Amino acid sequence: MFNKSFLLAAAAMAFCLPATAYAEPEKAKNWTAPAYRIYAQQLSDEIMAAHPELWSVTFHGVPIGMDKVYTMFAGSYPDRIGNPDDPDDVDIIVKGISSVDPRWHRHDAKAKFVLQIPLRDATGANIGLLVLAYKIGPDVHKDERAFFNDGTLLRDALQARIPSYAALFAPAK
Repeated sequence: MFNKSFLLAAAAMAFCLPATAYAEPEKAKNWTAPAYRIYAQQLSDEIMAAHPELWSVTFHGVPIGMDKVYTMFAGSYPDRIGNPDDPDDVDIIVKGISSVDPRWHRHDAKAKFVLQIPLRDATGANIGLLVLAYKIGPDVHKDERAFFNDGTLLRDALQARIPSYAALFAPAK
């Protein structure tokens, strides 16, 4: 039989452990970017430079030569490139749907509004996923429609610069 003091001490210690002790283990990467900078990364860098209202922009899909390996293949968080996509990311890629995610009441480190929309090539075909995380705060006076409109305008302007899905994986120009 355990003594009550031991159980109380164990319970108290559990509450004192850092939050990282309870964090889920990181998923293994499912893709490694080539040694050269790909065109999609160039586009991501250009978007971030031209749009200070964004926290991040990421490109997702199935890398060329792979089958049903959904991953982030370019974006403003280089350490996340090759991370497996979540089921909601895959839904957008496969079904061509959009996700408007107003994270107004979440406890994210950075307040943001996340828009996940199908990435399109110059022909208008859905070829992947574009995730745009917009900054929000007391000085930002936009509603969901305004974020959605801004994001789709950005995506549609980008579309003309993507001749094909394969072009996203070519060396940057």
